[in-house]
Amino acid sequence: MSDTHFAGLYDVLMEDAPYEDWMNYTVLRIKSEGAVLDLACGTGTFTLMLEEAGYQVSGADISDEMLAAAERKGRNEGKSTSFFKQDMRTVDGFSELDAVTLYCDGLNYLKHDEDVKQTFASVHRALKQNGVFLFDVHTPYKMEHVFDNQLYGENSESISYLWFCEPSDEPLSVTHLLTFFVRTQSGFYERMDEELYQRTYSPEVYKQWLEEAGFDQVQLSADFGSRPLEAEDDRCFIAAVKK
Repeated sequence: MSDTHFAGLYDVLMEDAPYEDWMNYTVLRIKSEGAVLDLACGTGTFTLMLEEAGYQVSGADISDEMLAAAERKGRNEGKSTSFFKQDMRTVDGFSELDAVTLYCDGLNYLKHDEDVKQTFASVHRALKQNGVFLFDVHTPYKMEHVFDNQLYGENSESISYLWFCEPSDEPLSVTHLLTFFVRTQSGFYERMDEELYQRTYSPEVYKQWLEEAGFDQVQLSADFGSRPLEAEDDRCFIAAVKK
C-alpha cells in the first residue's frame, strides 16, 4: 500500500487512541505556552490538541502524505500549527525547545540500535537546558506475549481490516501485516495491504541510552505516568530532562 492510502486510513485506525491521556501526561510535565515539537505526528490530531492547549507547537513526520493530511486538518480547524518533513534521527532547524513529544510508539518503528541513539541525540540538540523529552514505547512483554502471532480485526460498512502480528528476526521485534477492505463510491470494496515493522528494547536500555545522550531525571512509568512500571505492562512511558 502506498503512503497515500495509509494516510487516508490512519485516522480510522486511531479512532480509539488515548489522545486525552497523552495530553494529561504532557501538561503535567511541560509548562503552559512552552515551545513543543511533536515528532512522528501522523495526521496531526495530537499536535493540534497541543495548540488548543496553548503550546507553541510544530508537528513533524517523515511521510509527505501524513503531513498533507495534517495540514488539511489544521486548516479545517482554523489552527496555525506548522508541519515539517523531518526524520526523527536527524531533526533539523529546531533549537531551544521546551519539549519534544513522541507518542503512539513512534520510536518503535526504528529498526536498529543506532537509529534510536541518533534520535535521542537529535532530540537532545533541539531542546533547551532543562527541556523535556516525553515518549512511549512498547514493552518487551507486549512484543513477546501480546503481539505473538495474534490476529485482530474490525468490520464496518465502510471499512474492514485484518491485522496479523508475527515475530521478526531481531530480538523484541514484530511485523504487522494489515489487509484493508475499503468501500468505494461504486459500492465495491478495494483491498489494500500494508506491512509495518516495530522493535523495542527493555526500559533499562532506553534509560541508559538517554543518559548517554545527555539526559537525566529519566522516569519510567505505566498508565500515562500514574504508577510504577511492572513486568506485565504493555506500554512504557518515559520522561527525560536535558542536562
